[in-house]
Amino acid sequence: MATVEKMPMLQMGYDKLNAQLRELKAERPLIVDAIEEARAHGDLSENAEYHAAKERQGQVEATINDLEDKLSRAQIIDPTTLSGNKIVFGATVTLLDEDDKPVKYQIVGQAEADAKAGMISYNSPLGRALIGREVGDEVEVSVPSGDKFYLVDKIAFI
Repeated sequence: MATVEKMPMLQMGYDKLNAQLRELKAERPLIVDAIEEARAHGDLSENAEYHAAKERQGQVEATINDLEDKLSRAQIIDPTTLSGNKIVFGATVTLLDEDDKPVKYQIVGQAEADAKAGMISYNSPLGRALIGREVGDEVEVSVPSGDKFYLVDKIAFI
């Protein structure tokens, strides 16, 4: 029997996925109504409304299945309960780039990653390069725009 891989995530990410799931489940009856209304228009072979509604139904059901899978495998981690001097999942890290400009990232799960908001996945190139590092360590990471160099300045568990 295959083992089910847990998905680490913060409570915020879990709540966000749960909210998306509730929205999609609430949309189900509306889609069924749209299908019934389109079906009432007659010939289904040339009924664009019917085909669009059926396609949306398929997308919604696939997304619901995906979200339910992620939520069932969720391993919620509270960064405030963590400590130590190494970068781990949930840590908030302040890095100095090549120009000594500080950048701040929190290491999060794939489902909640948003680089613009300062949340990077532990599976991202930078996330993988940071895990296990300590304050004062230099980090080199290859990204599509080229190699980047960072110095780990601070590690916080907030």
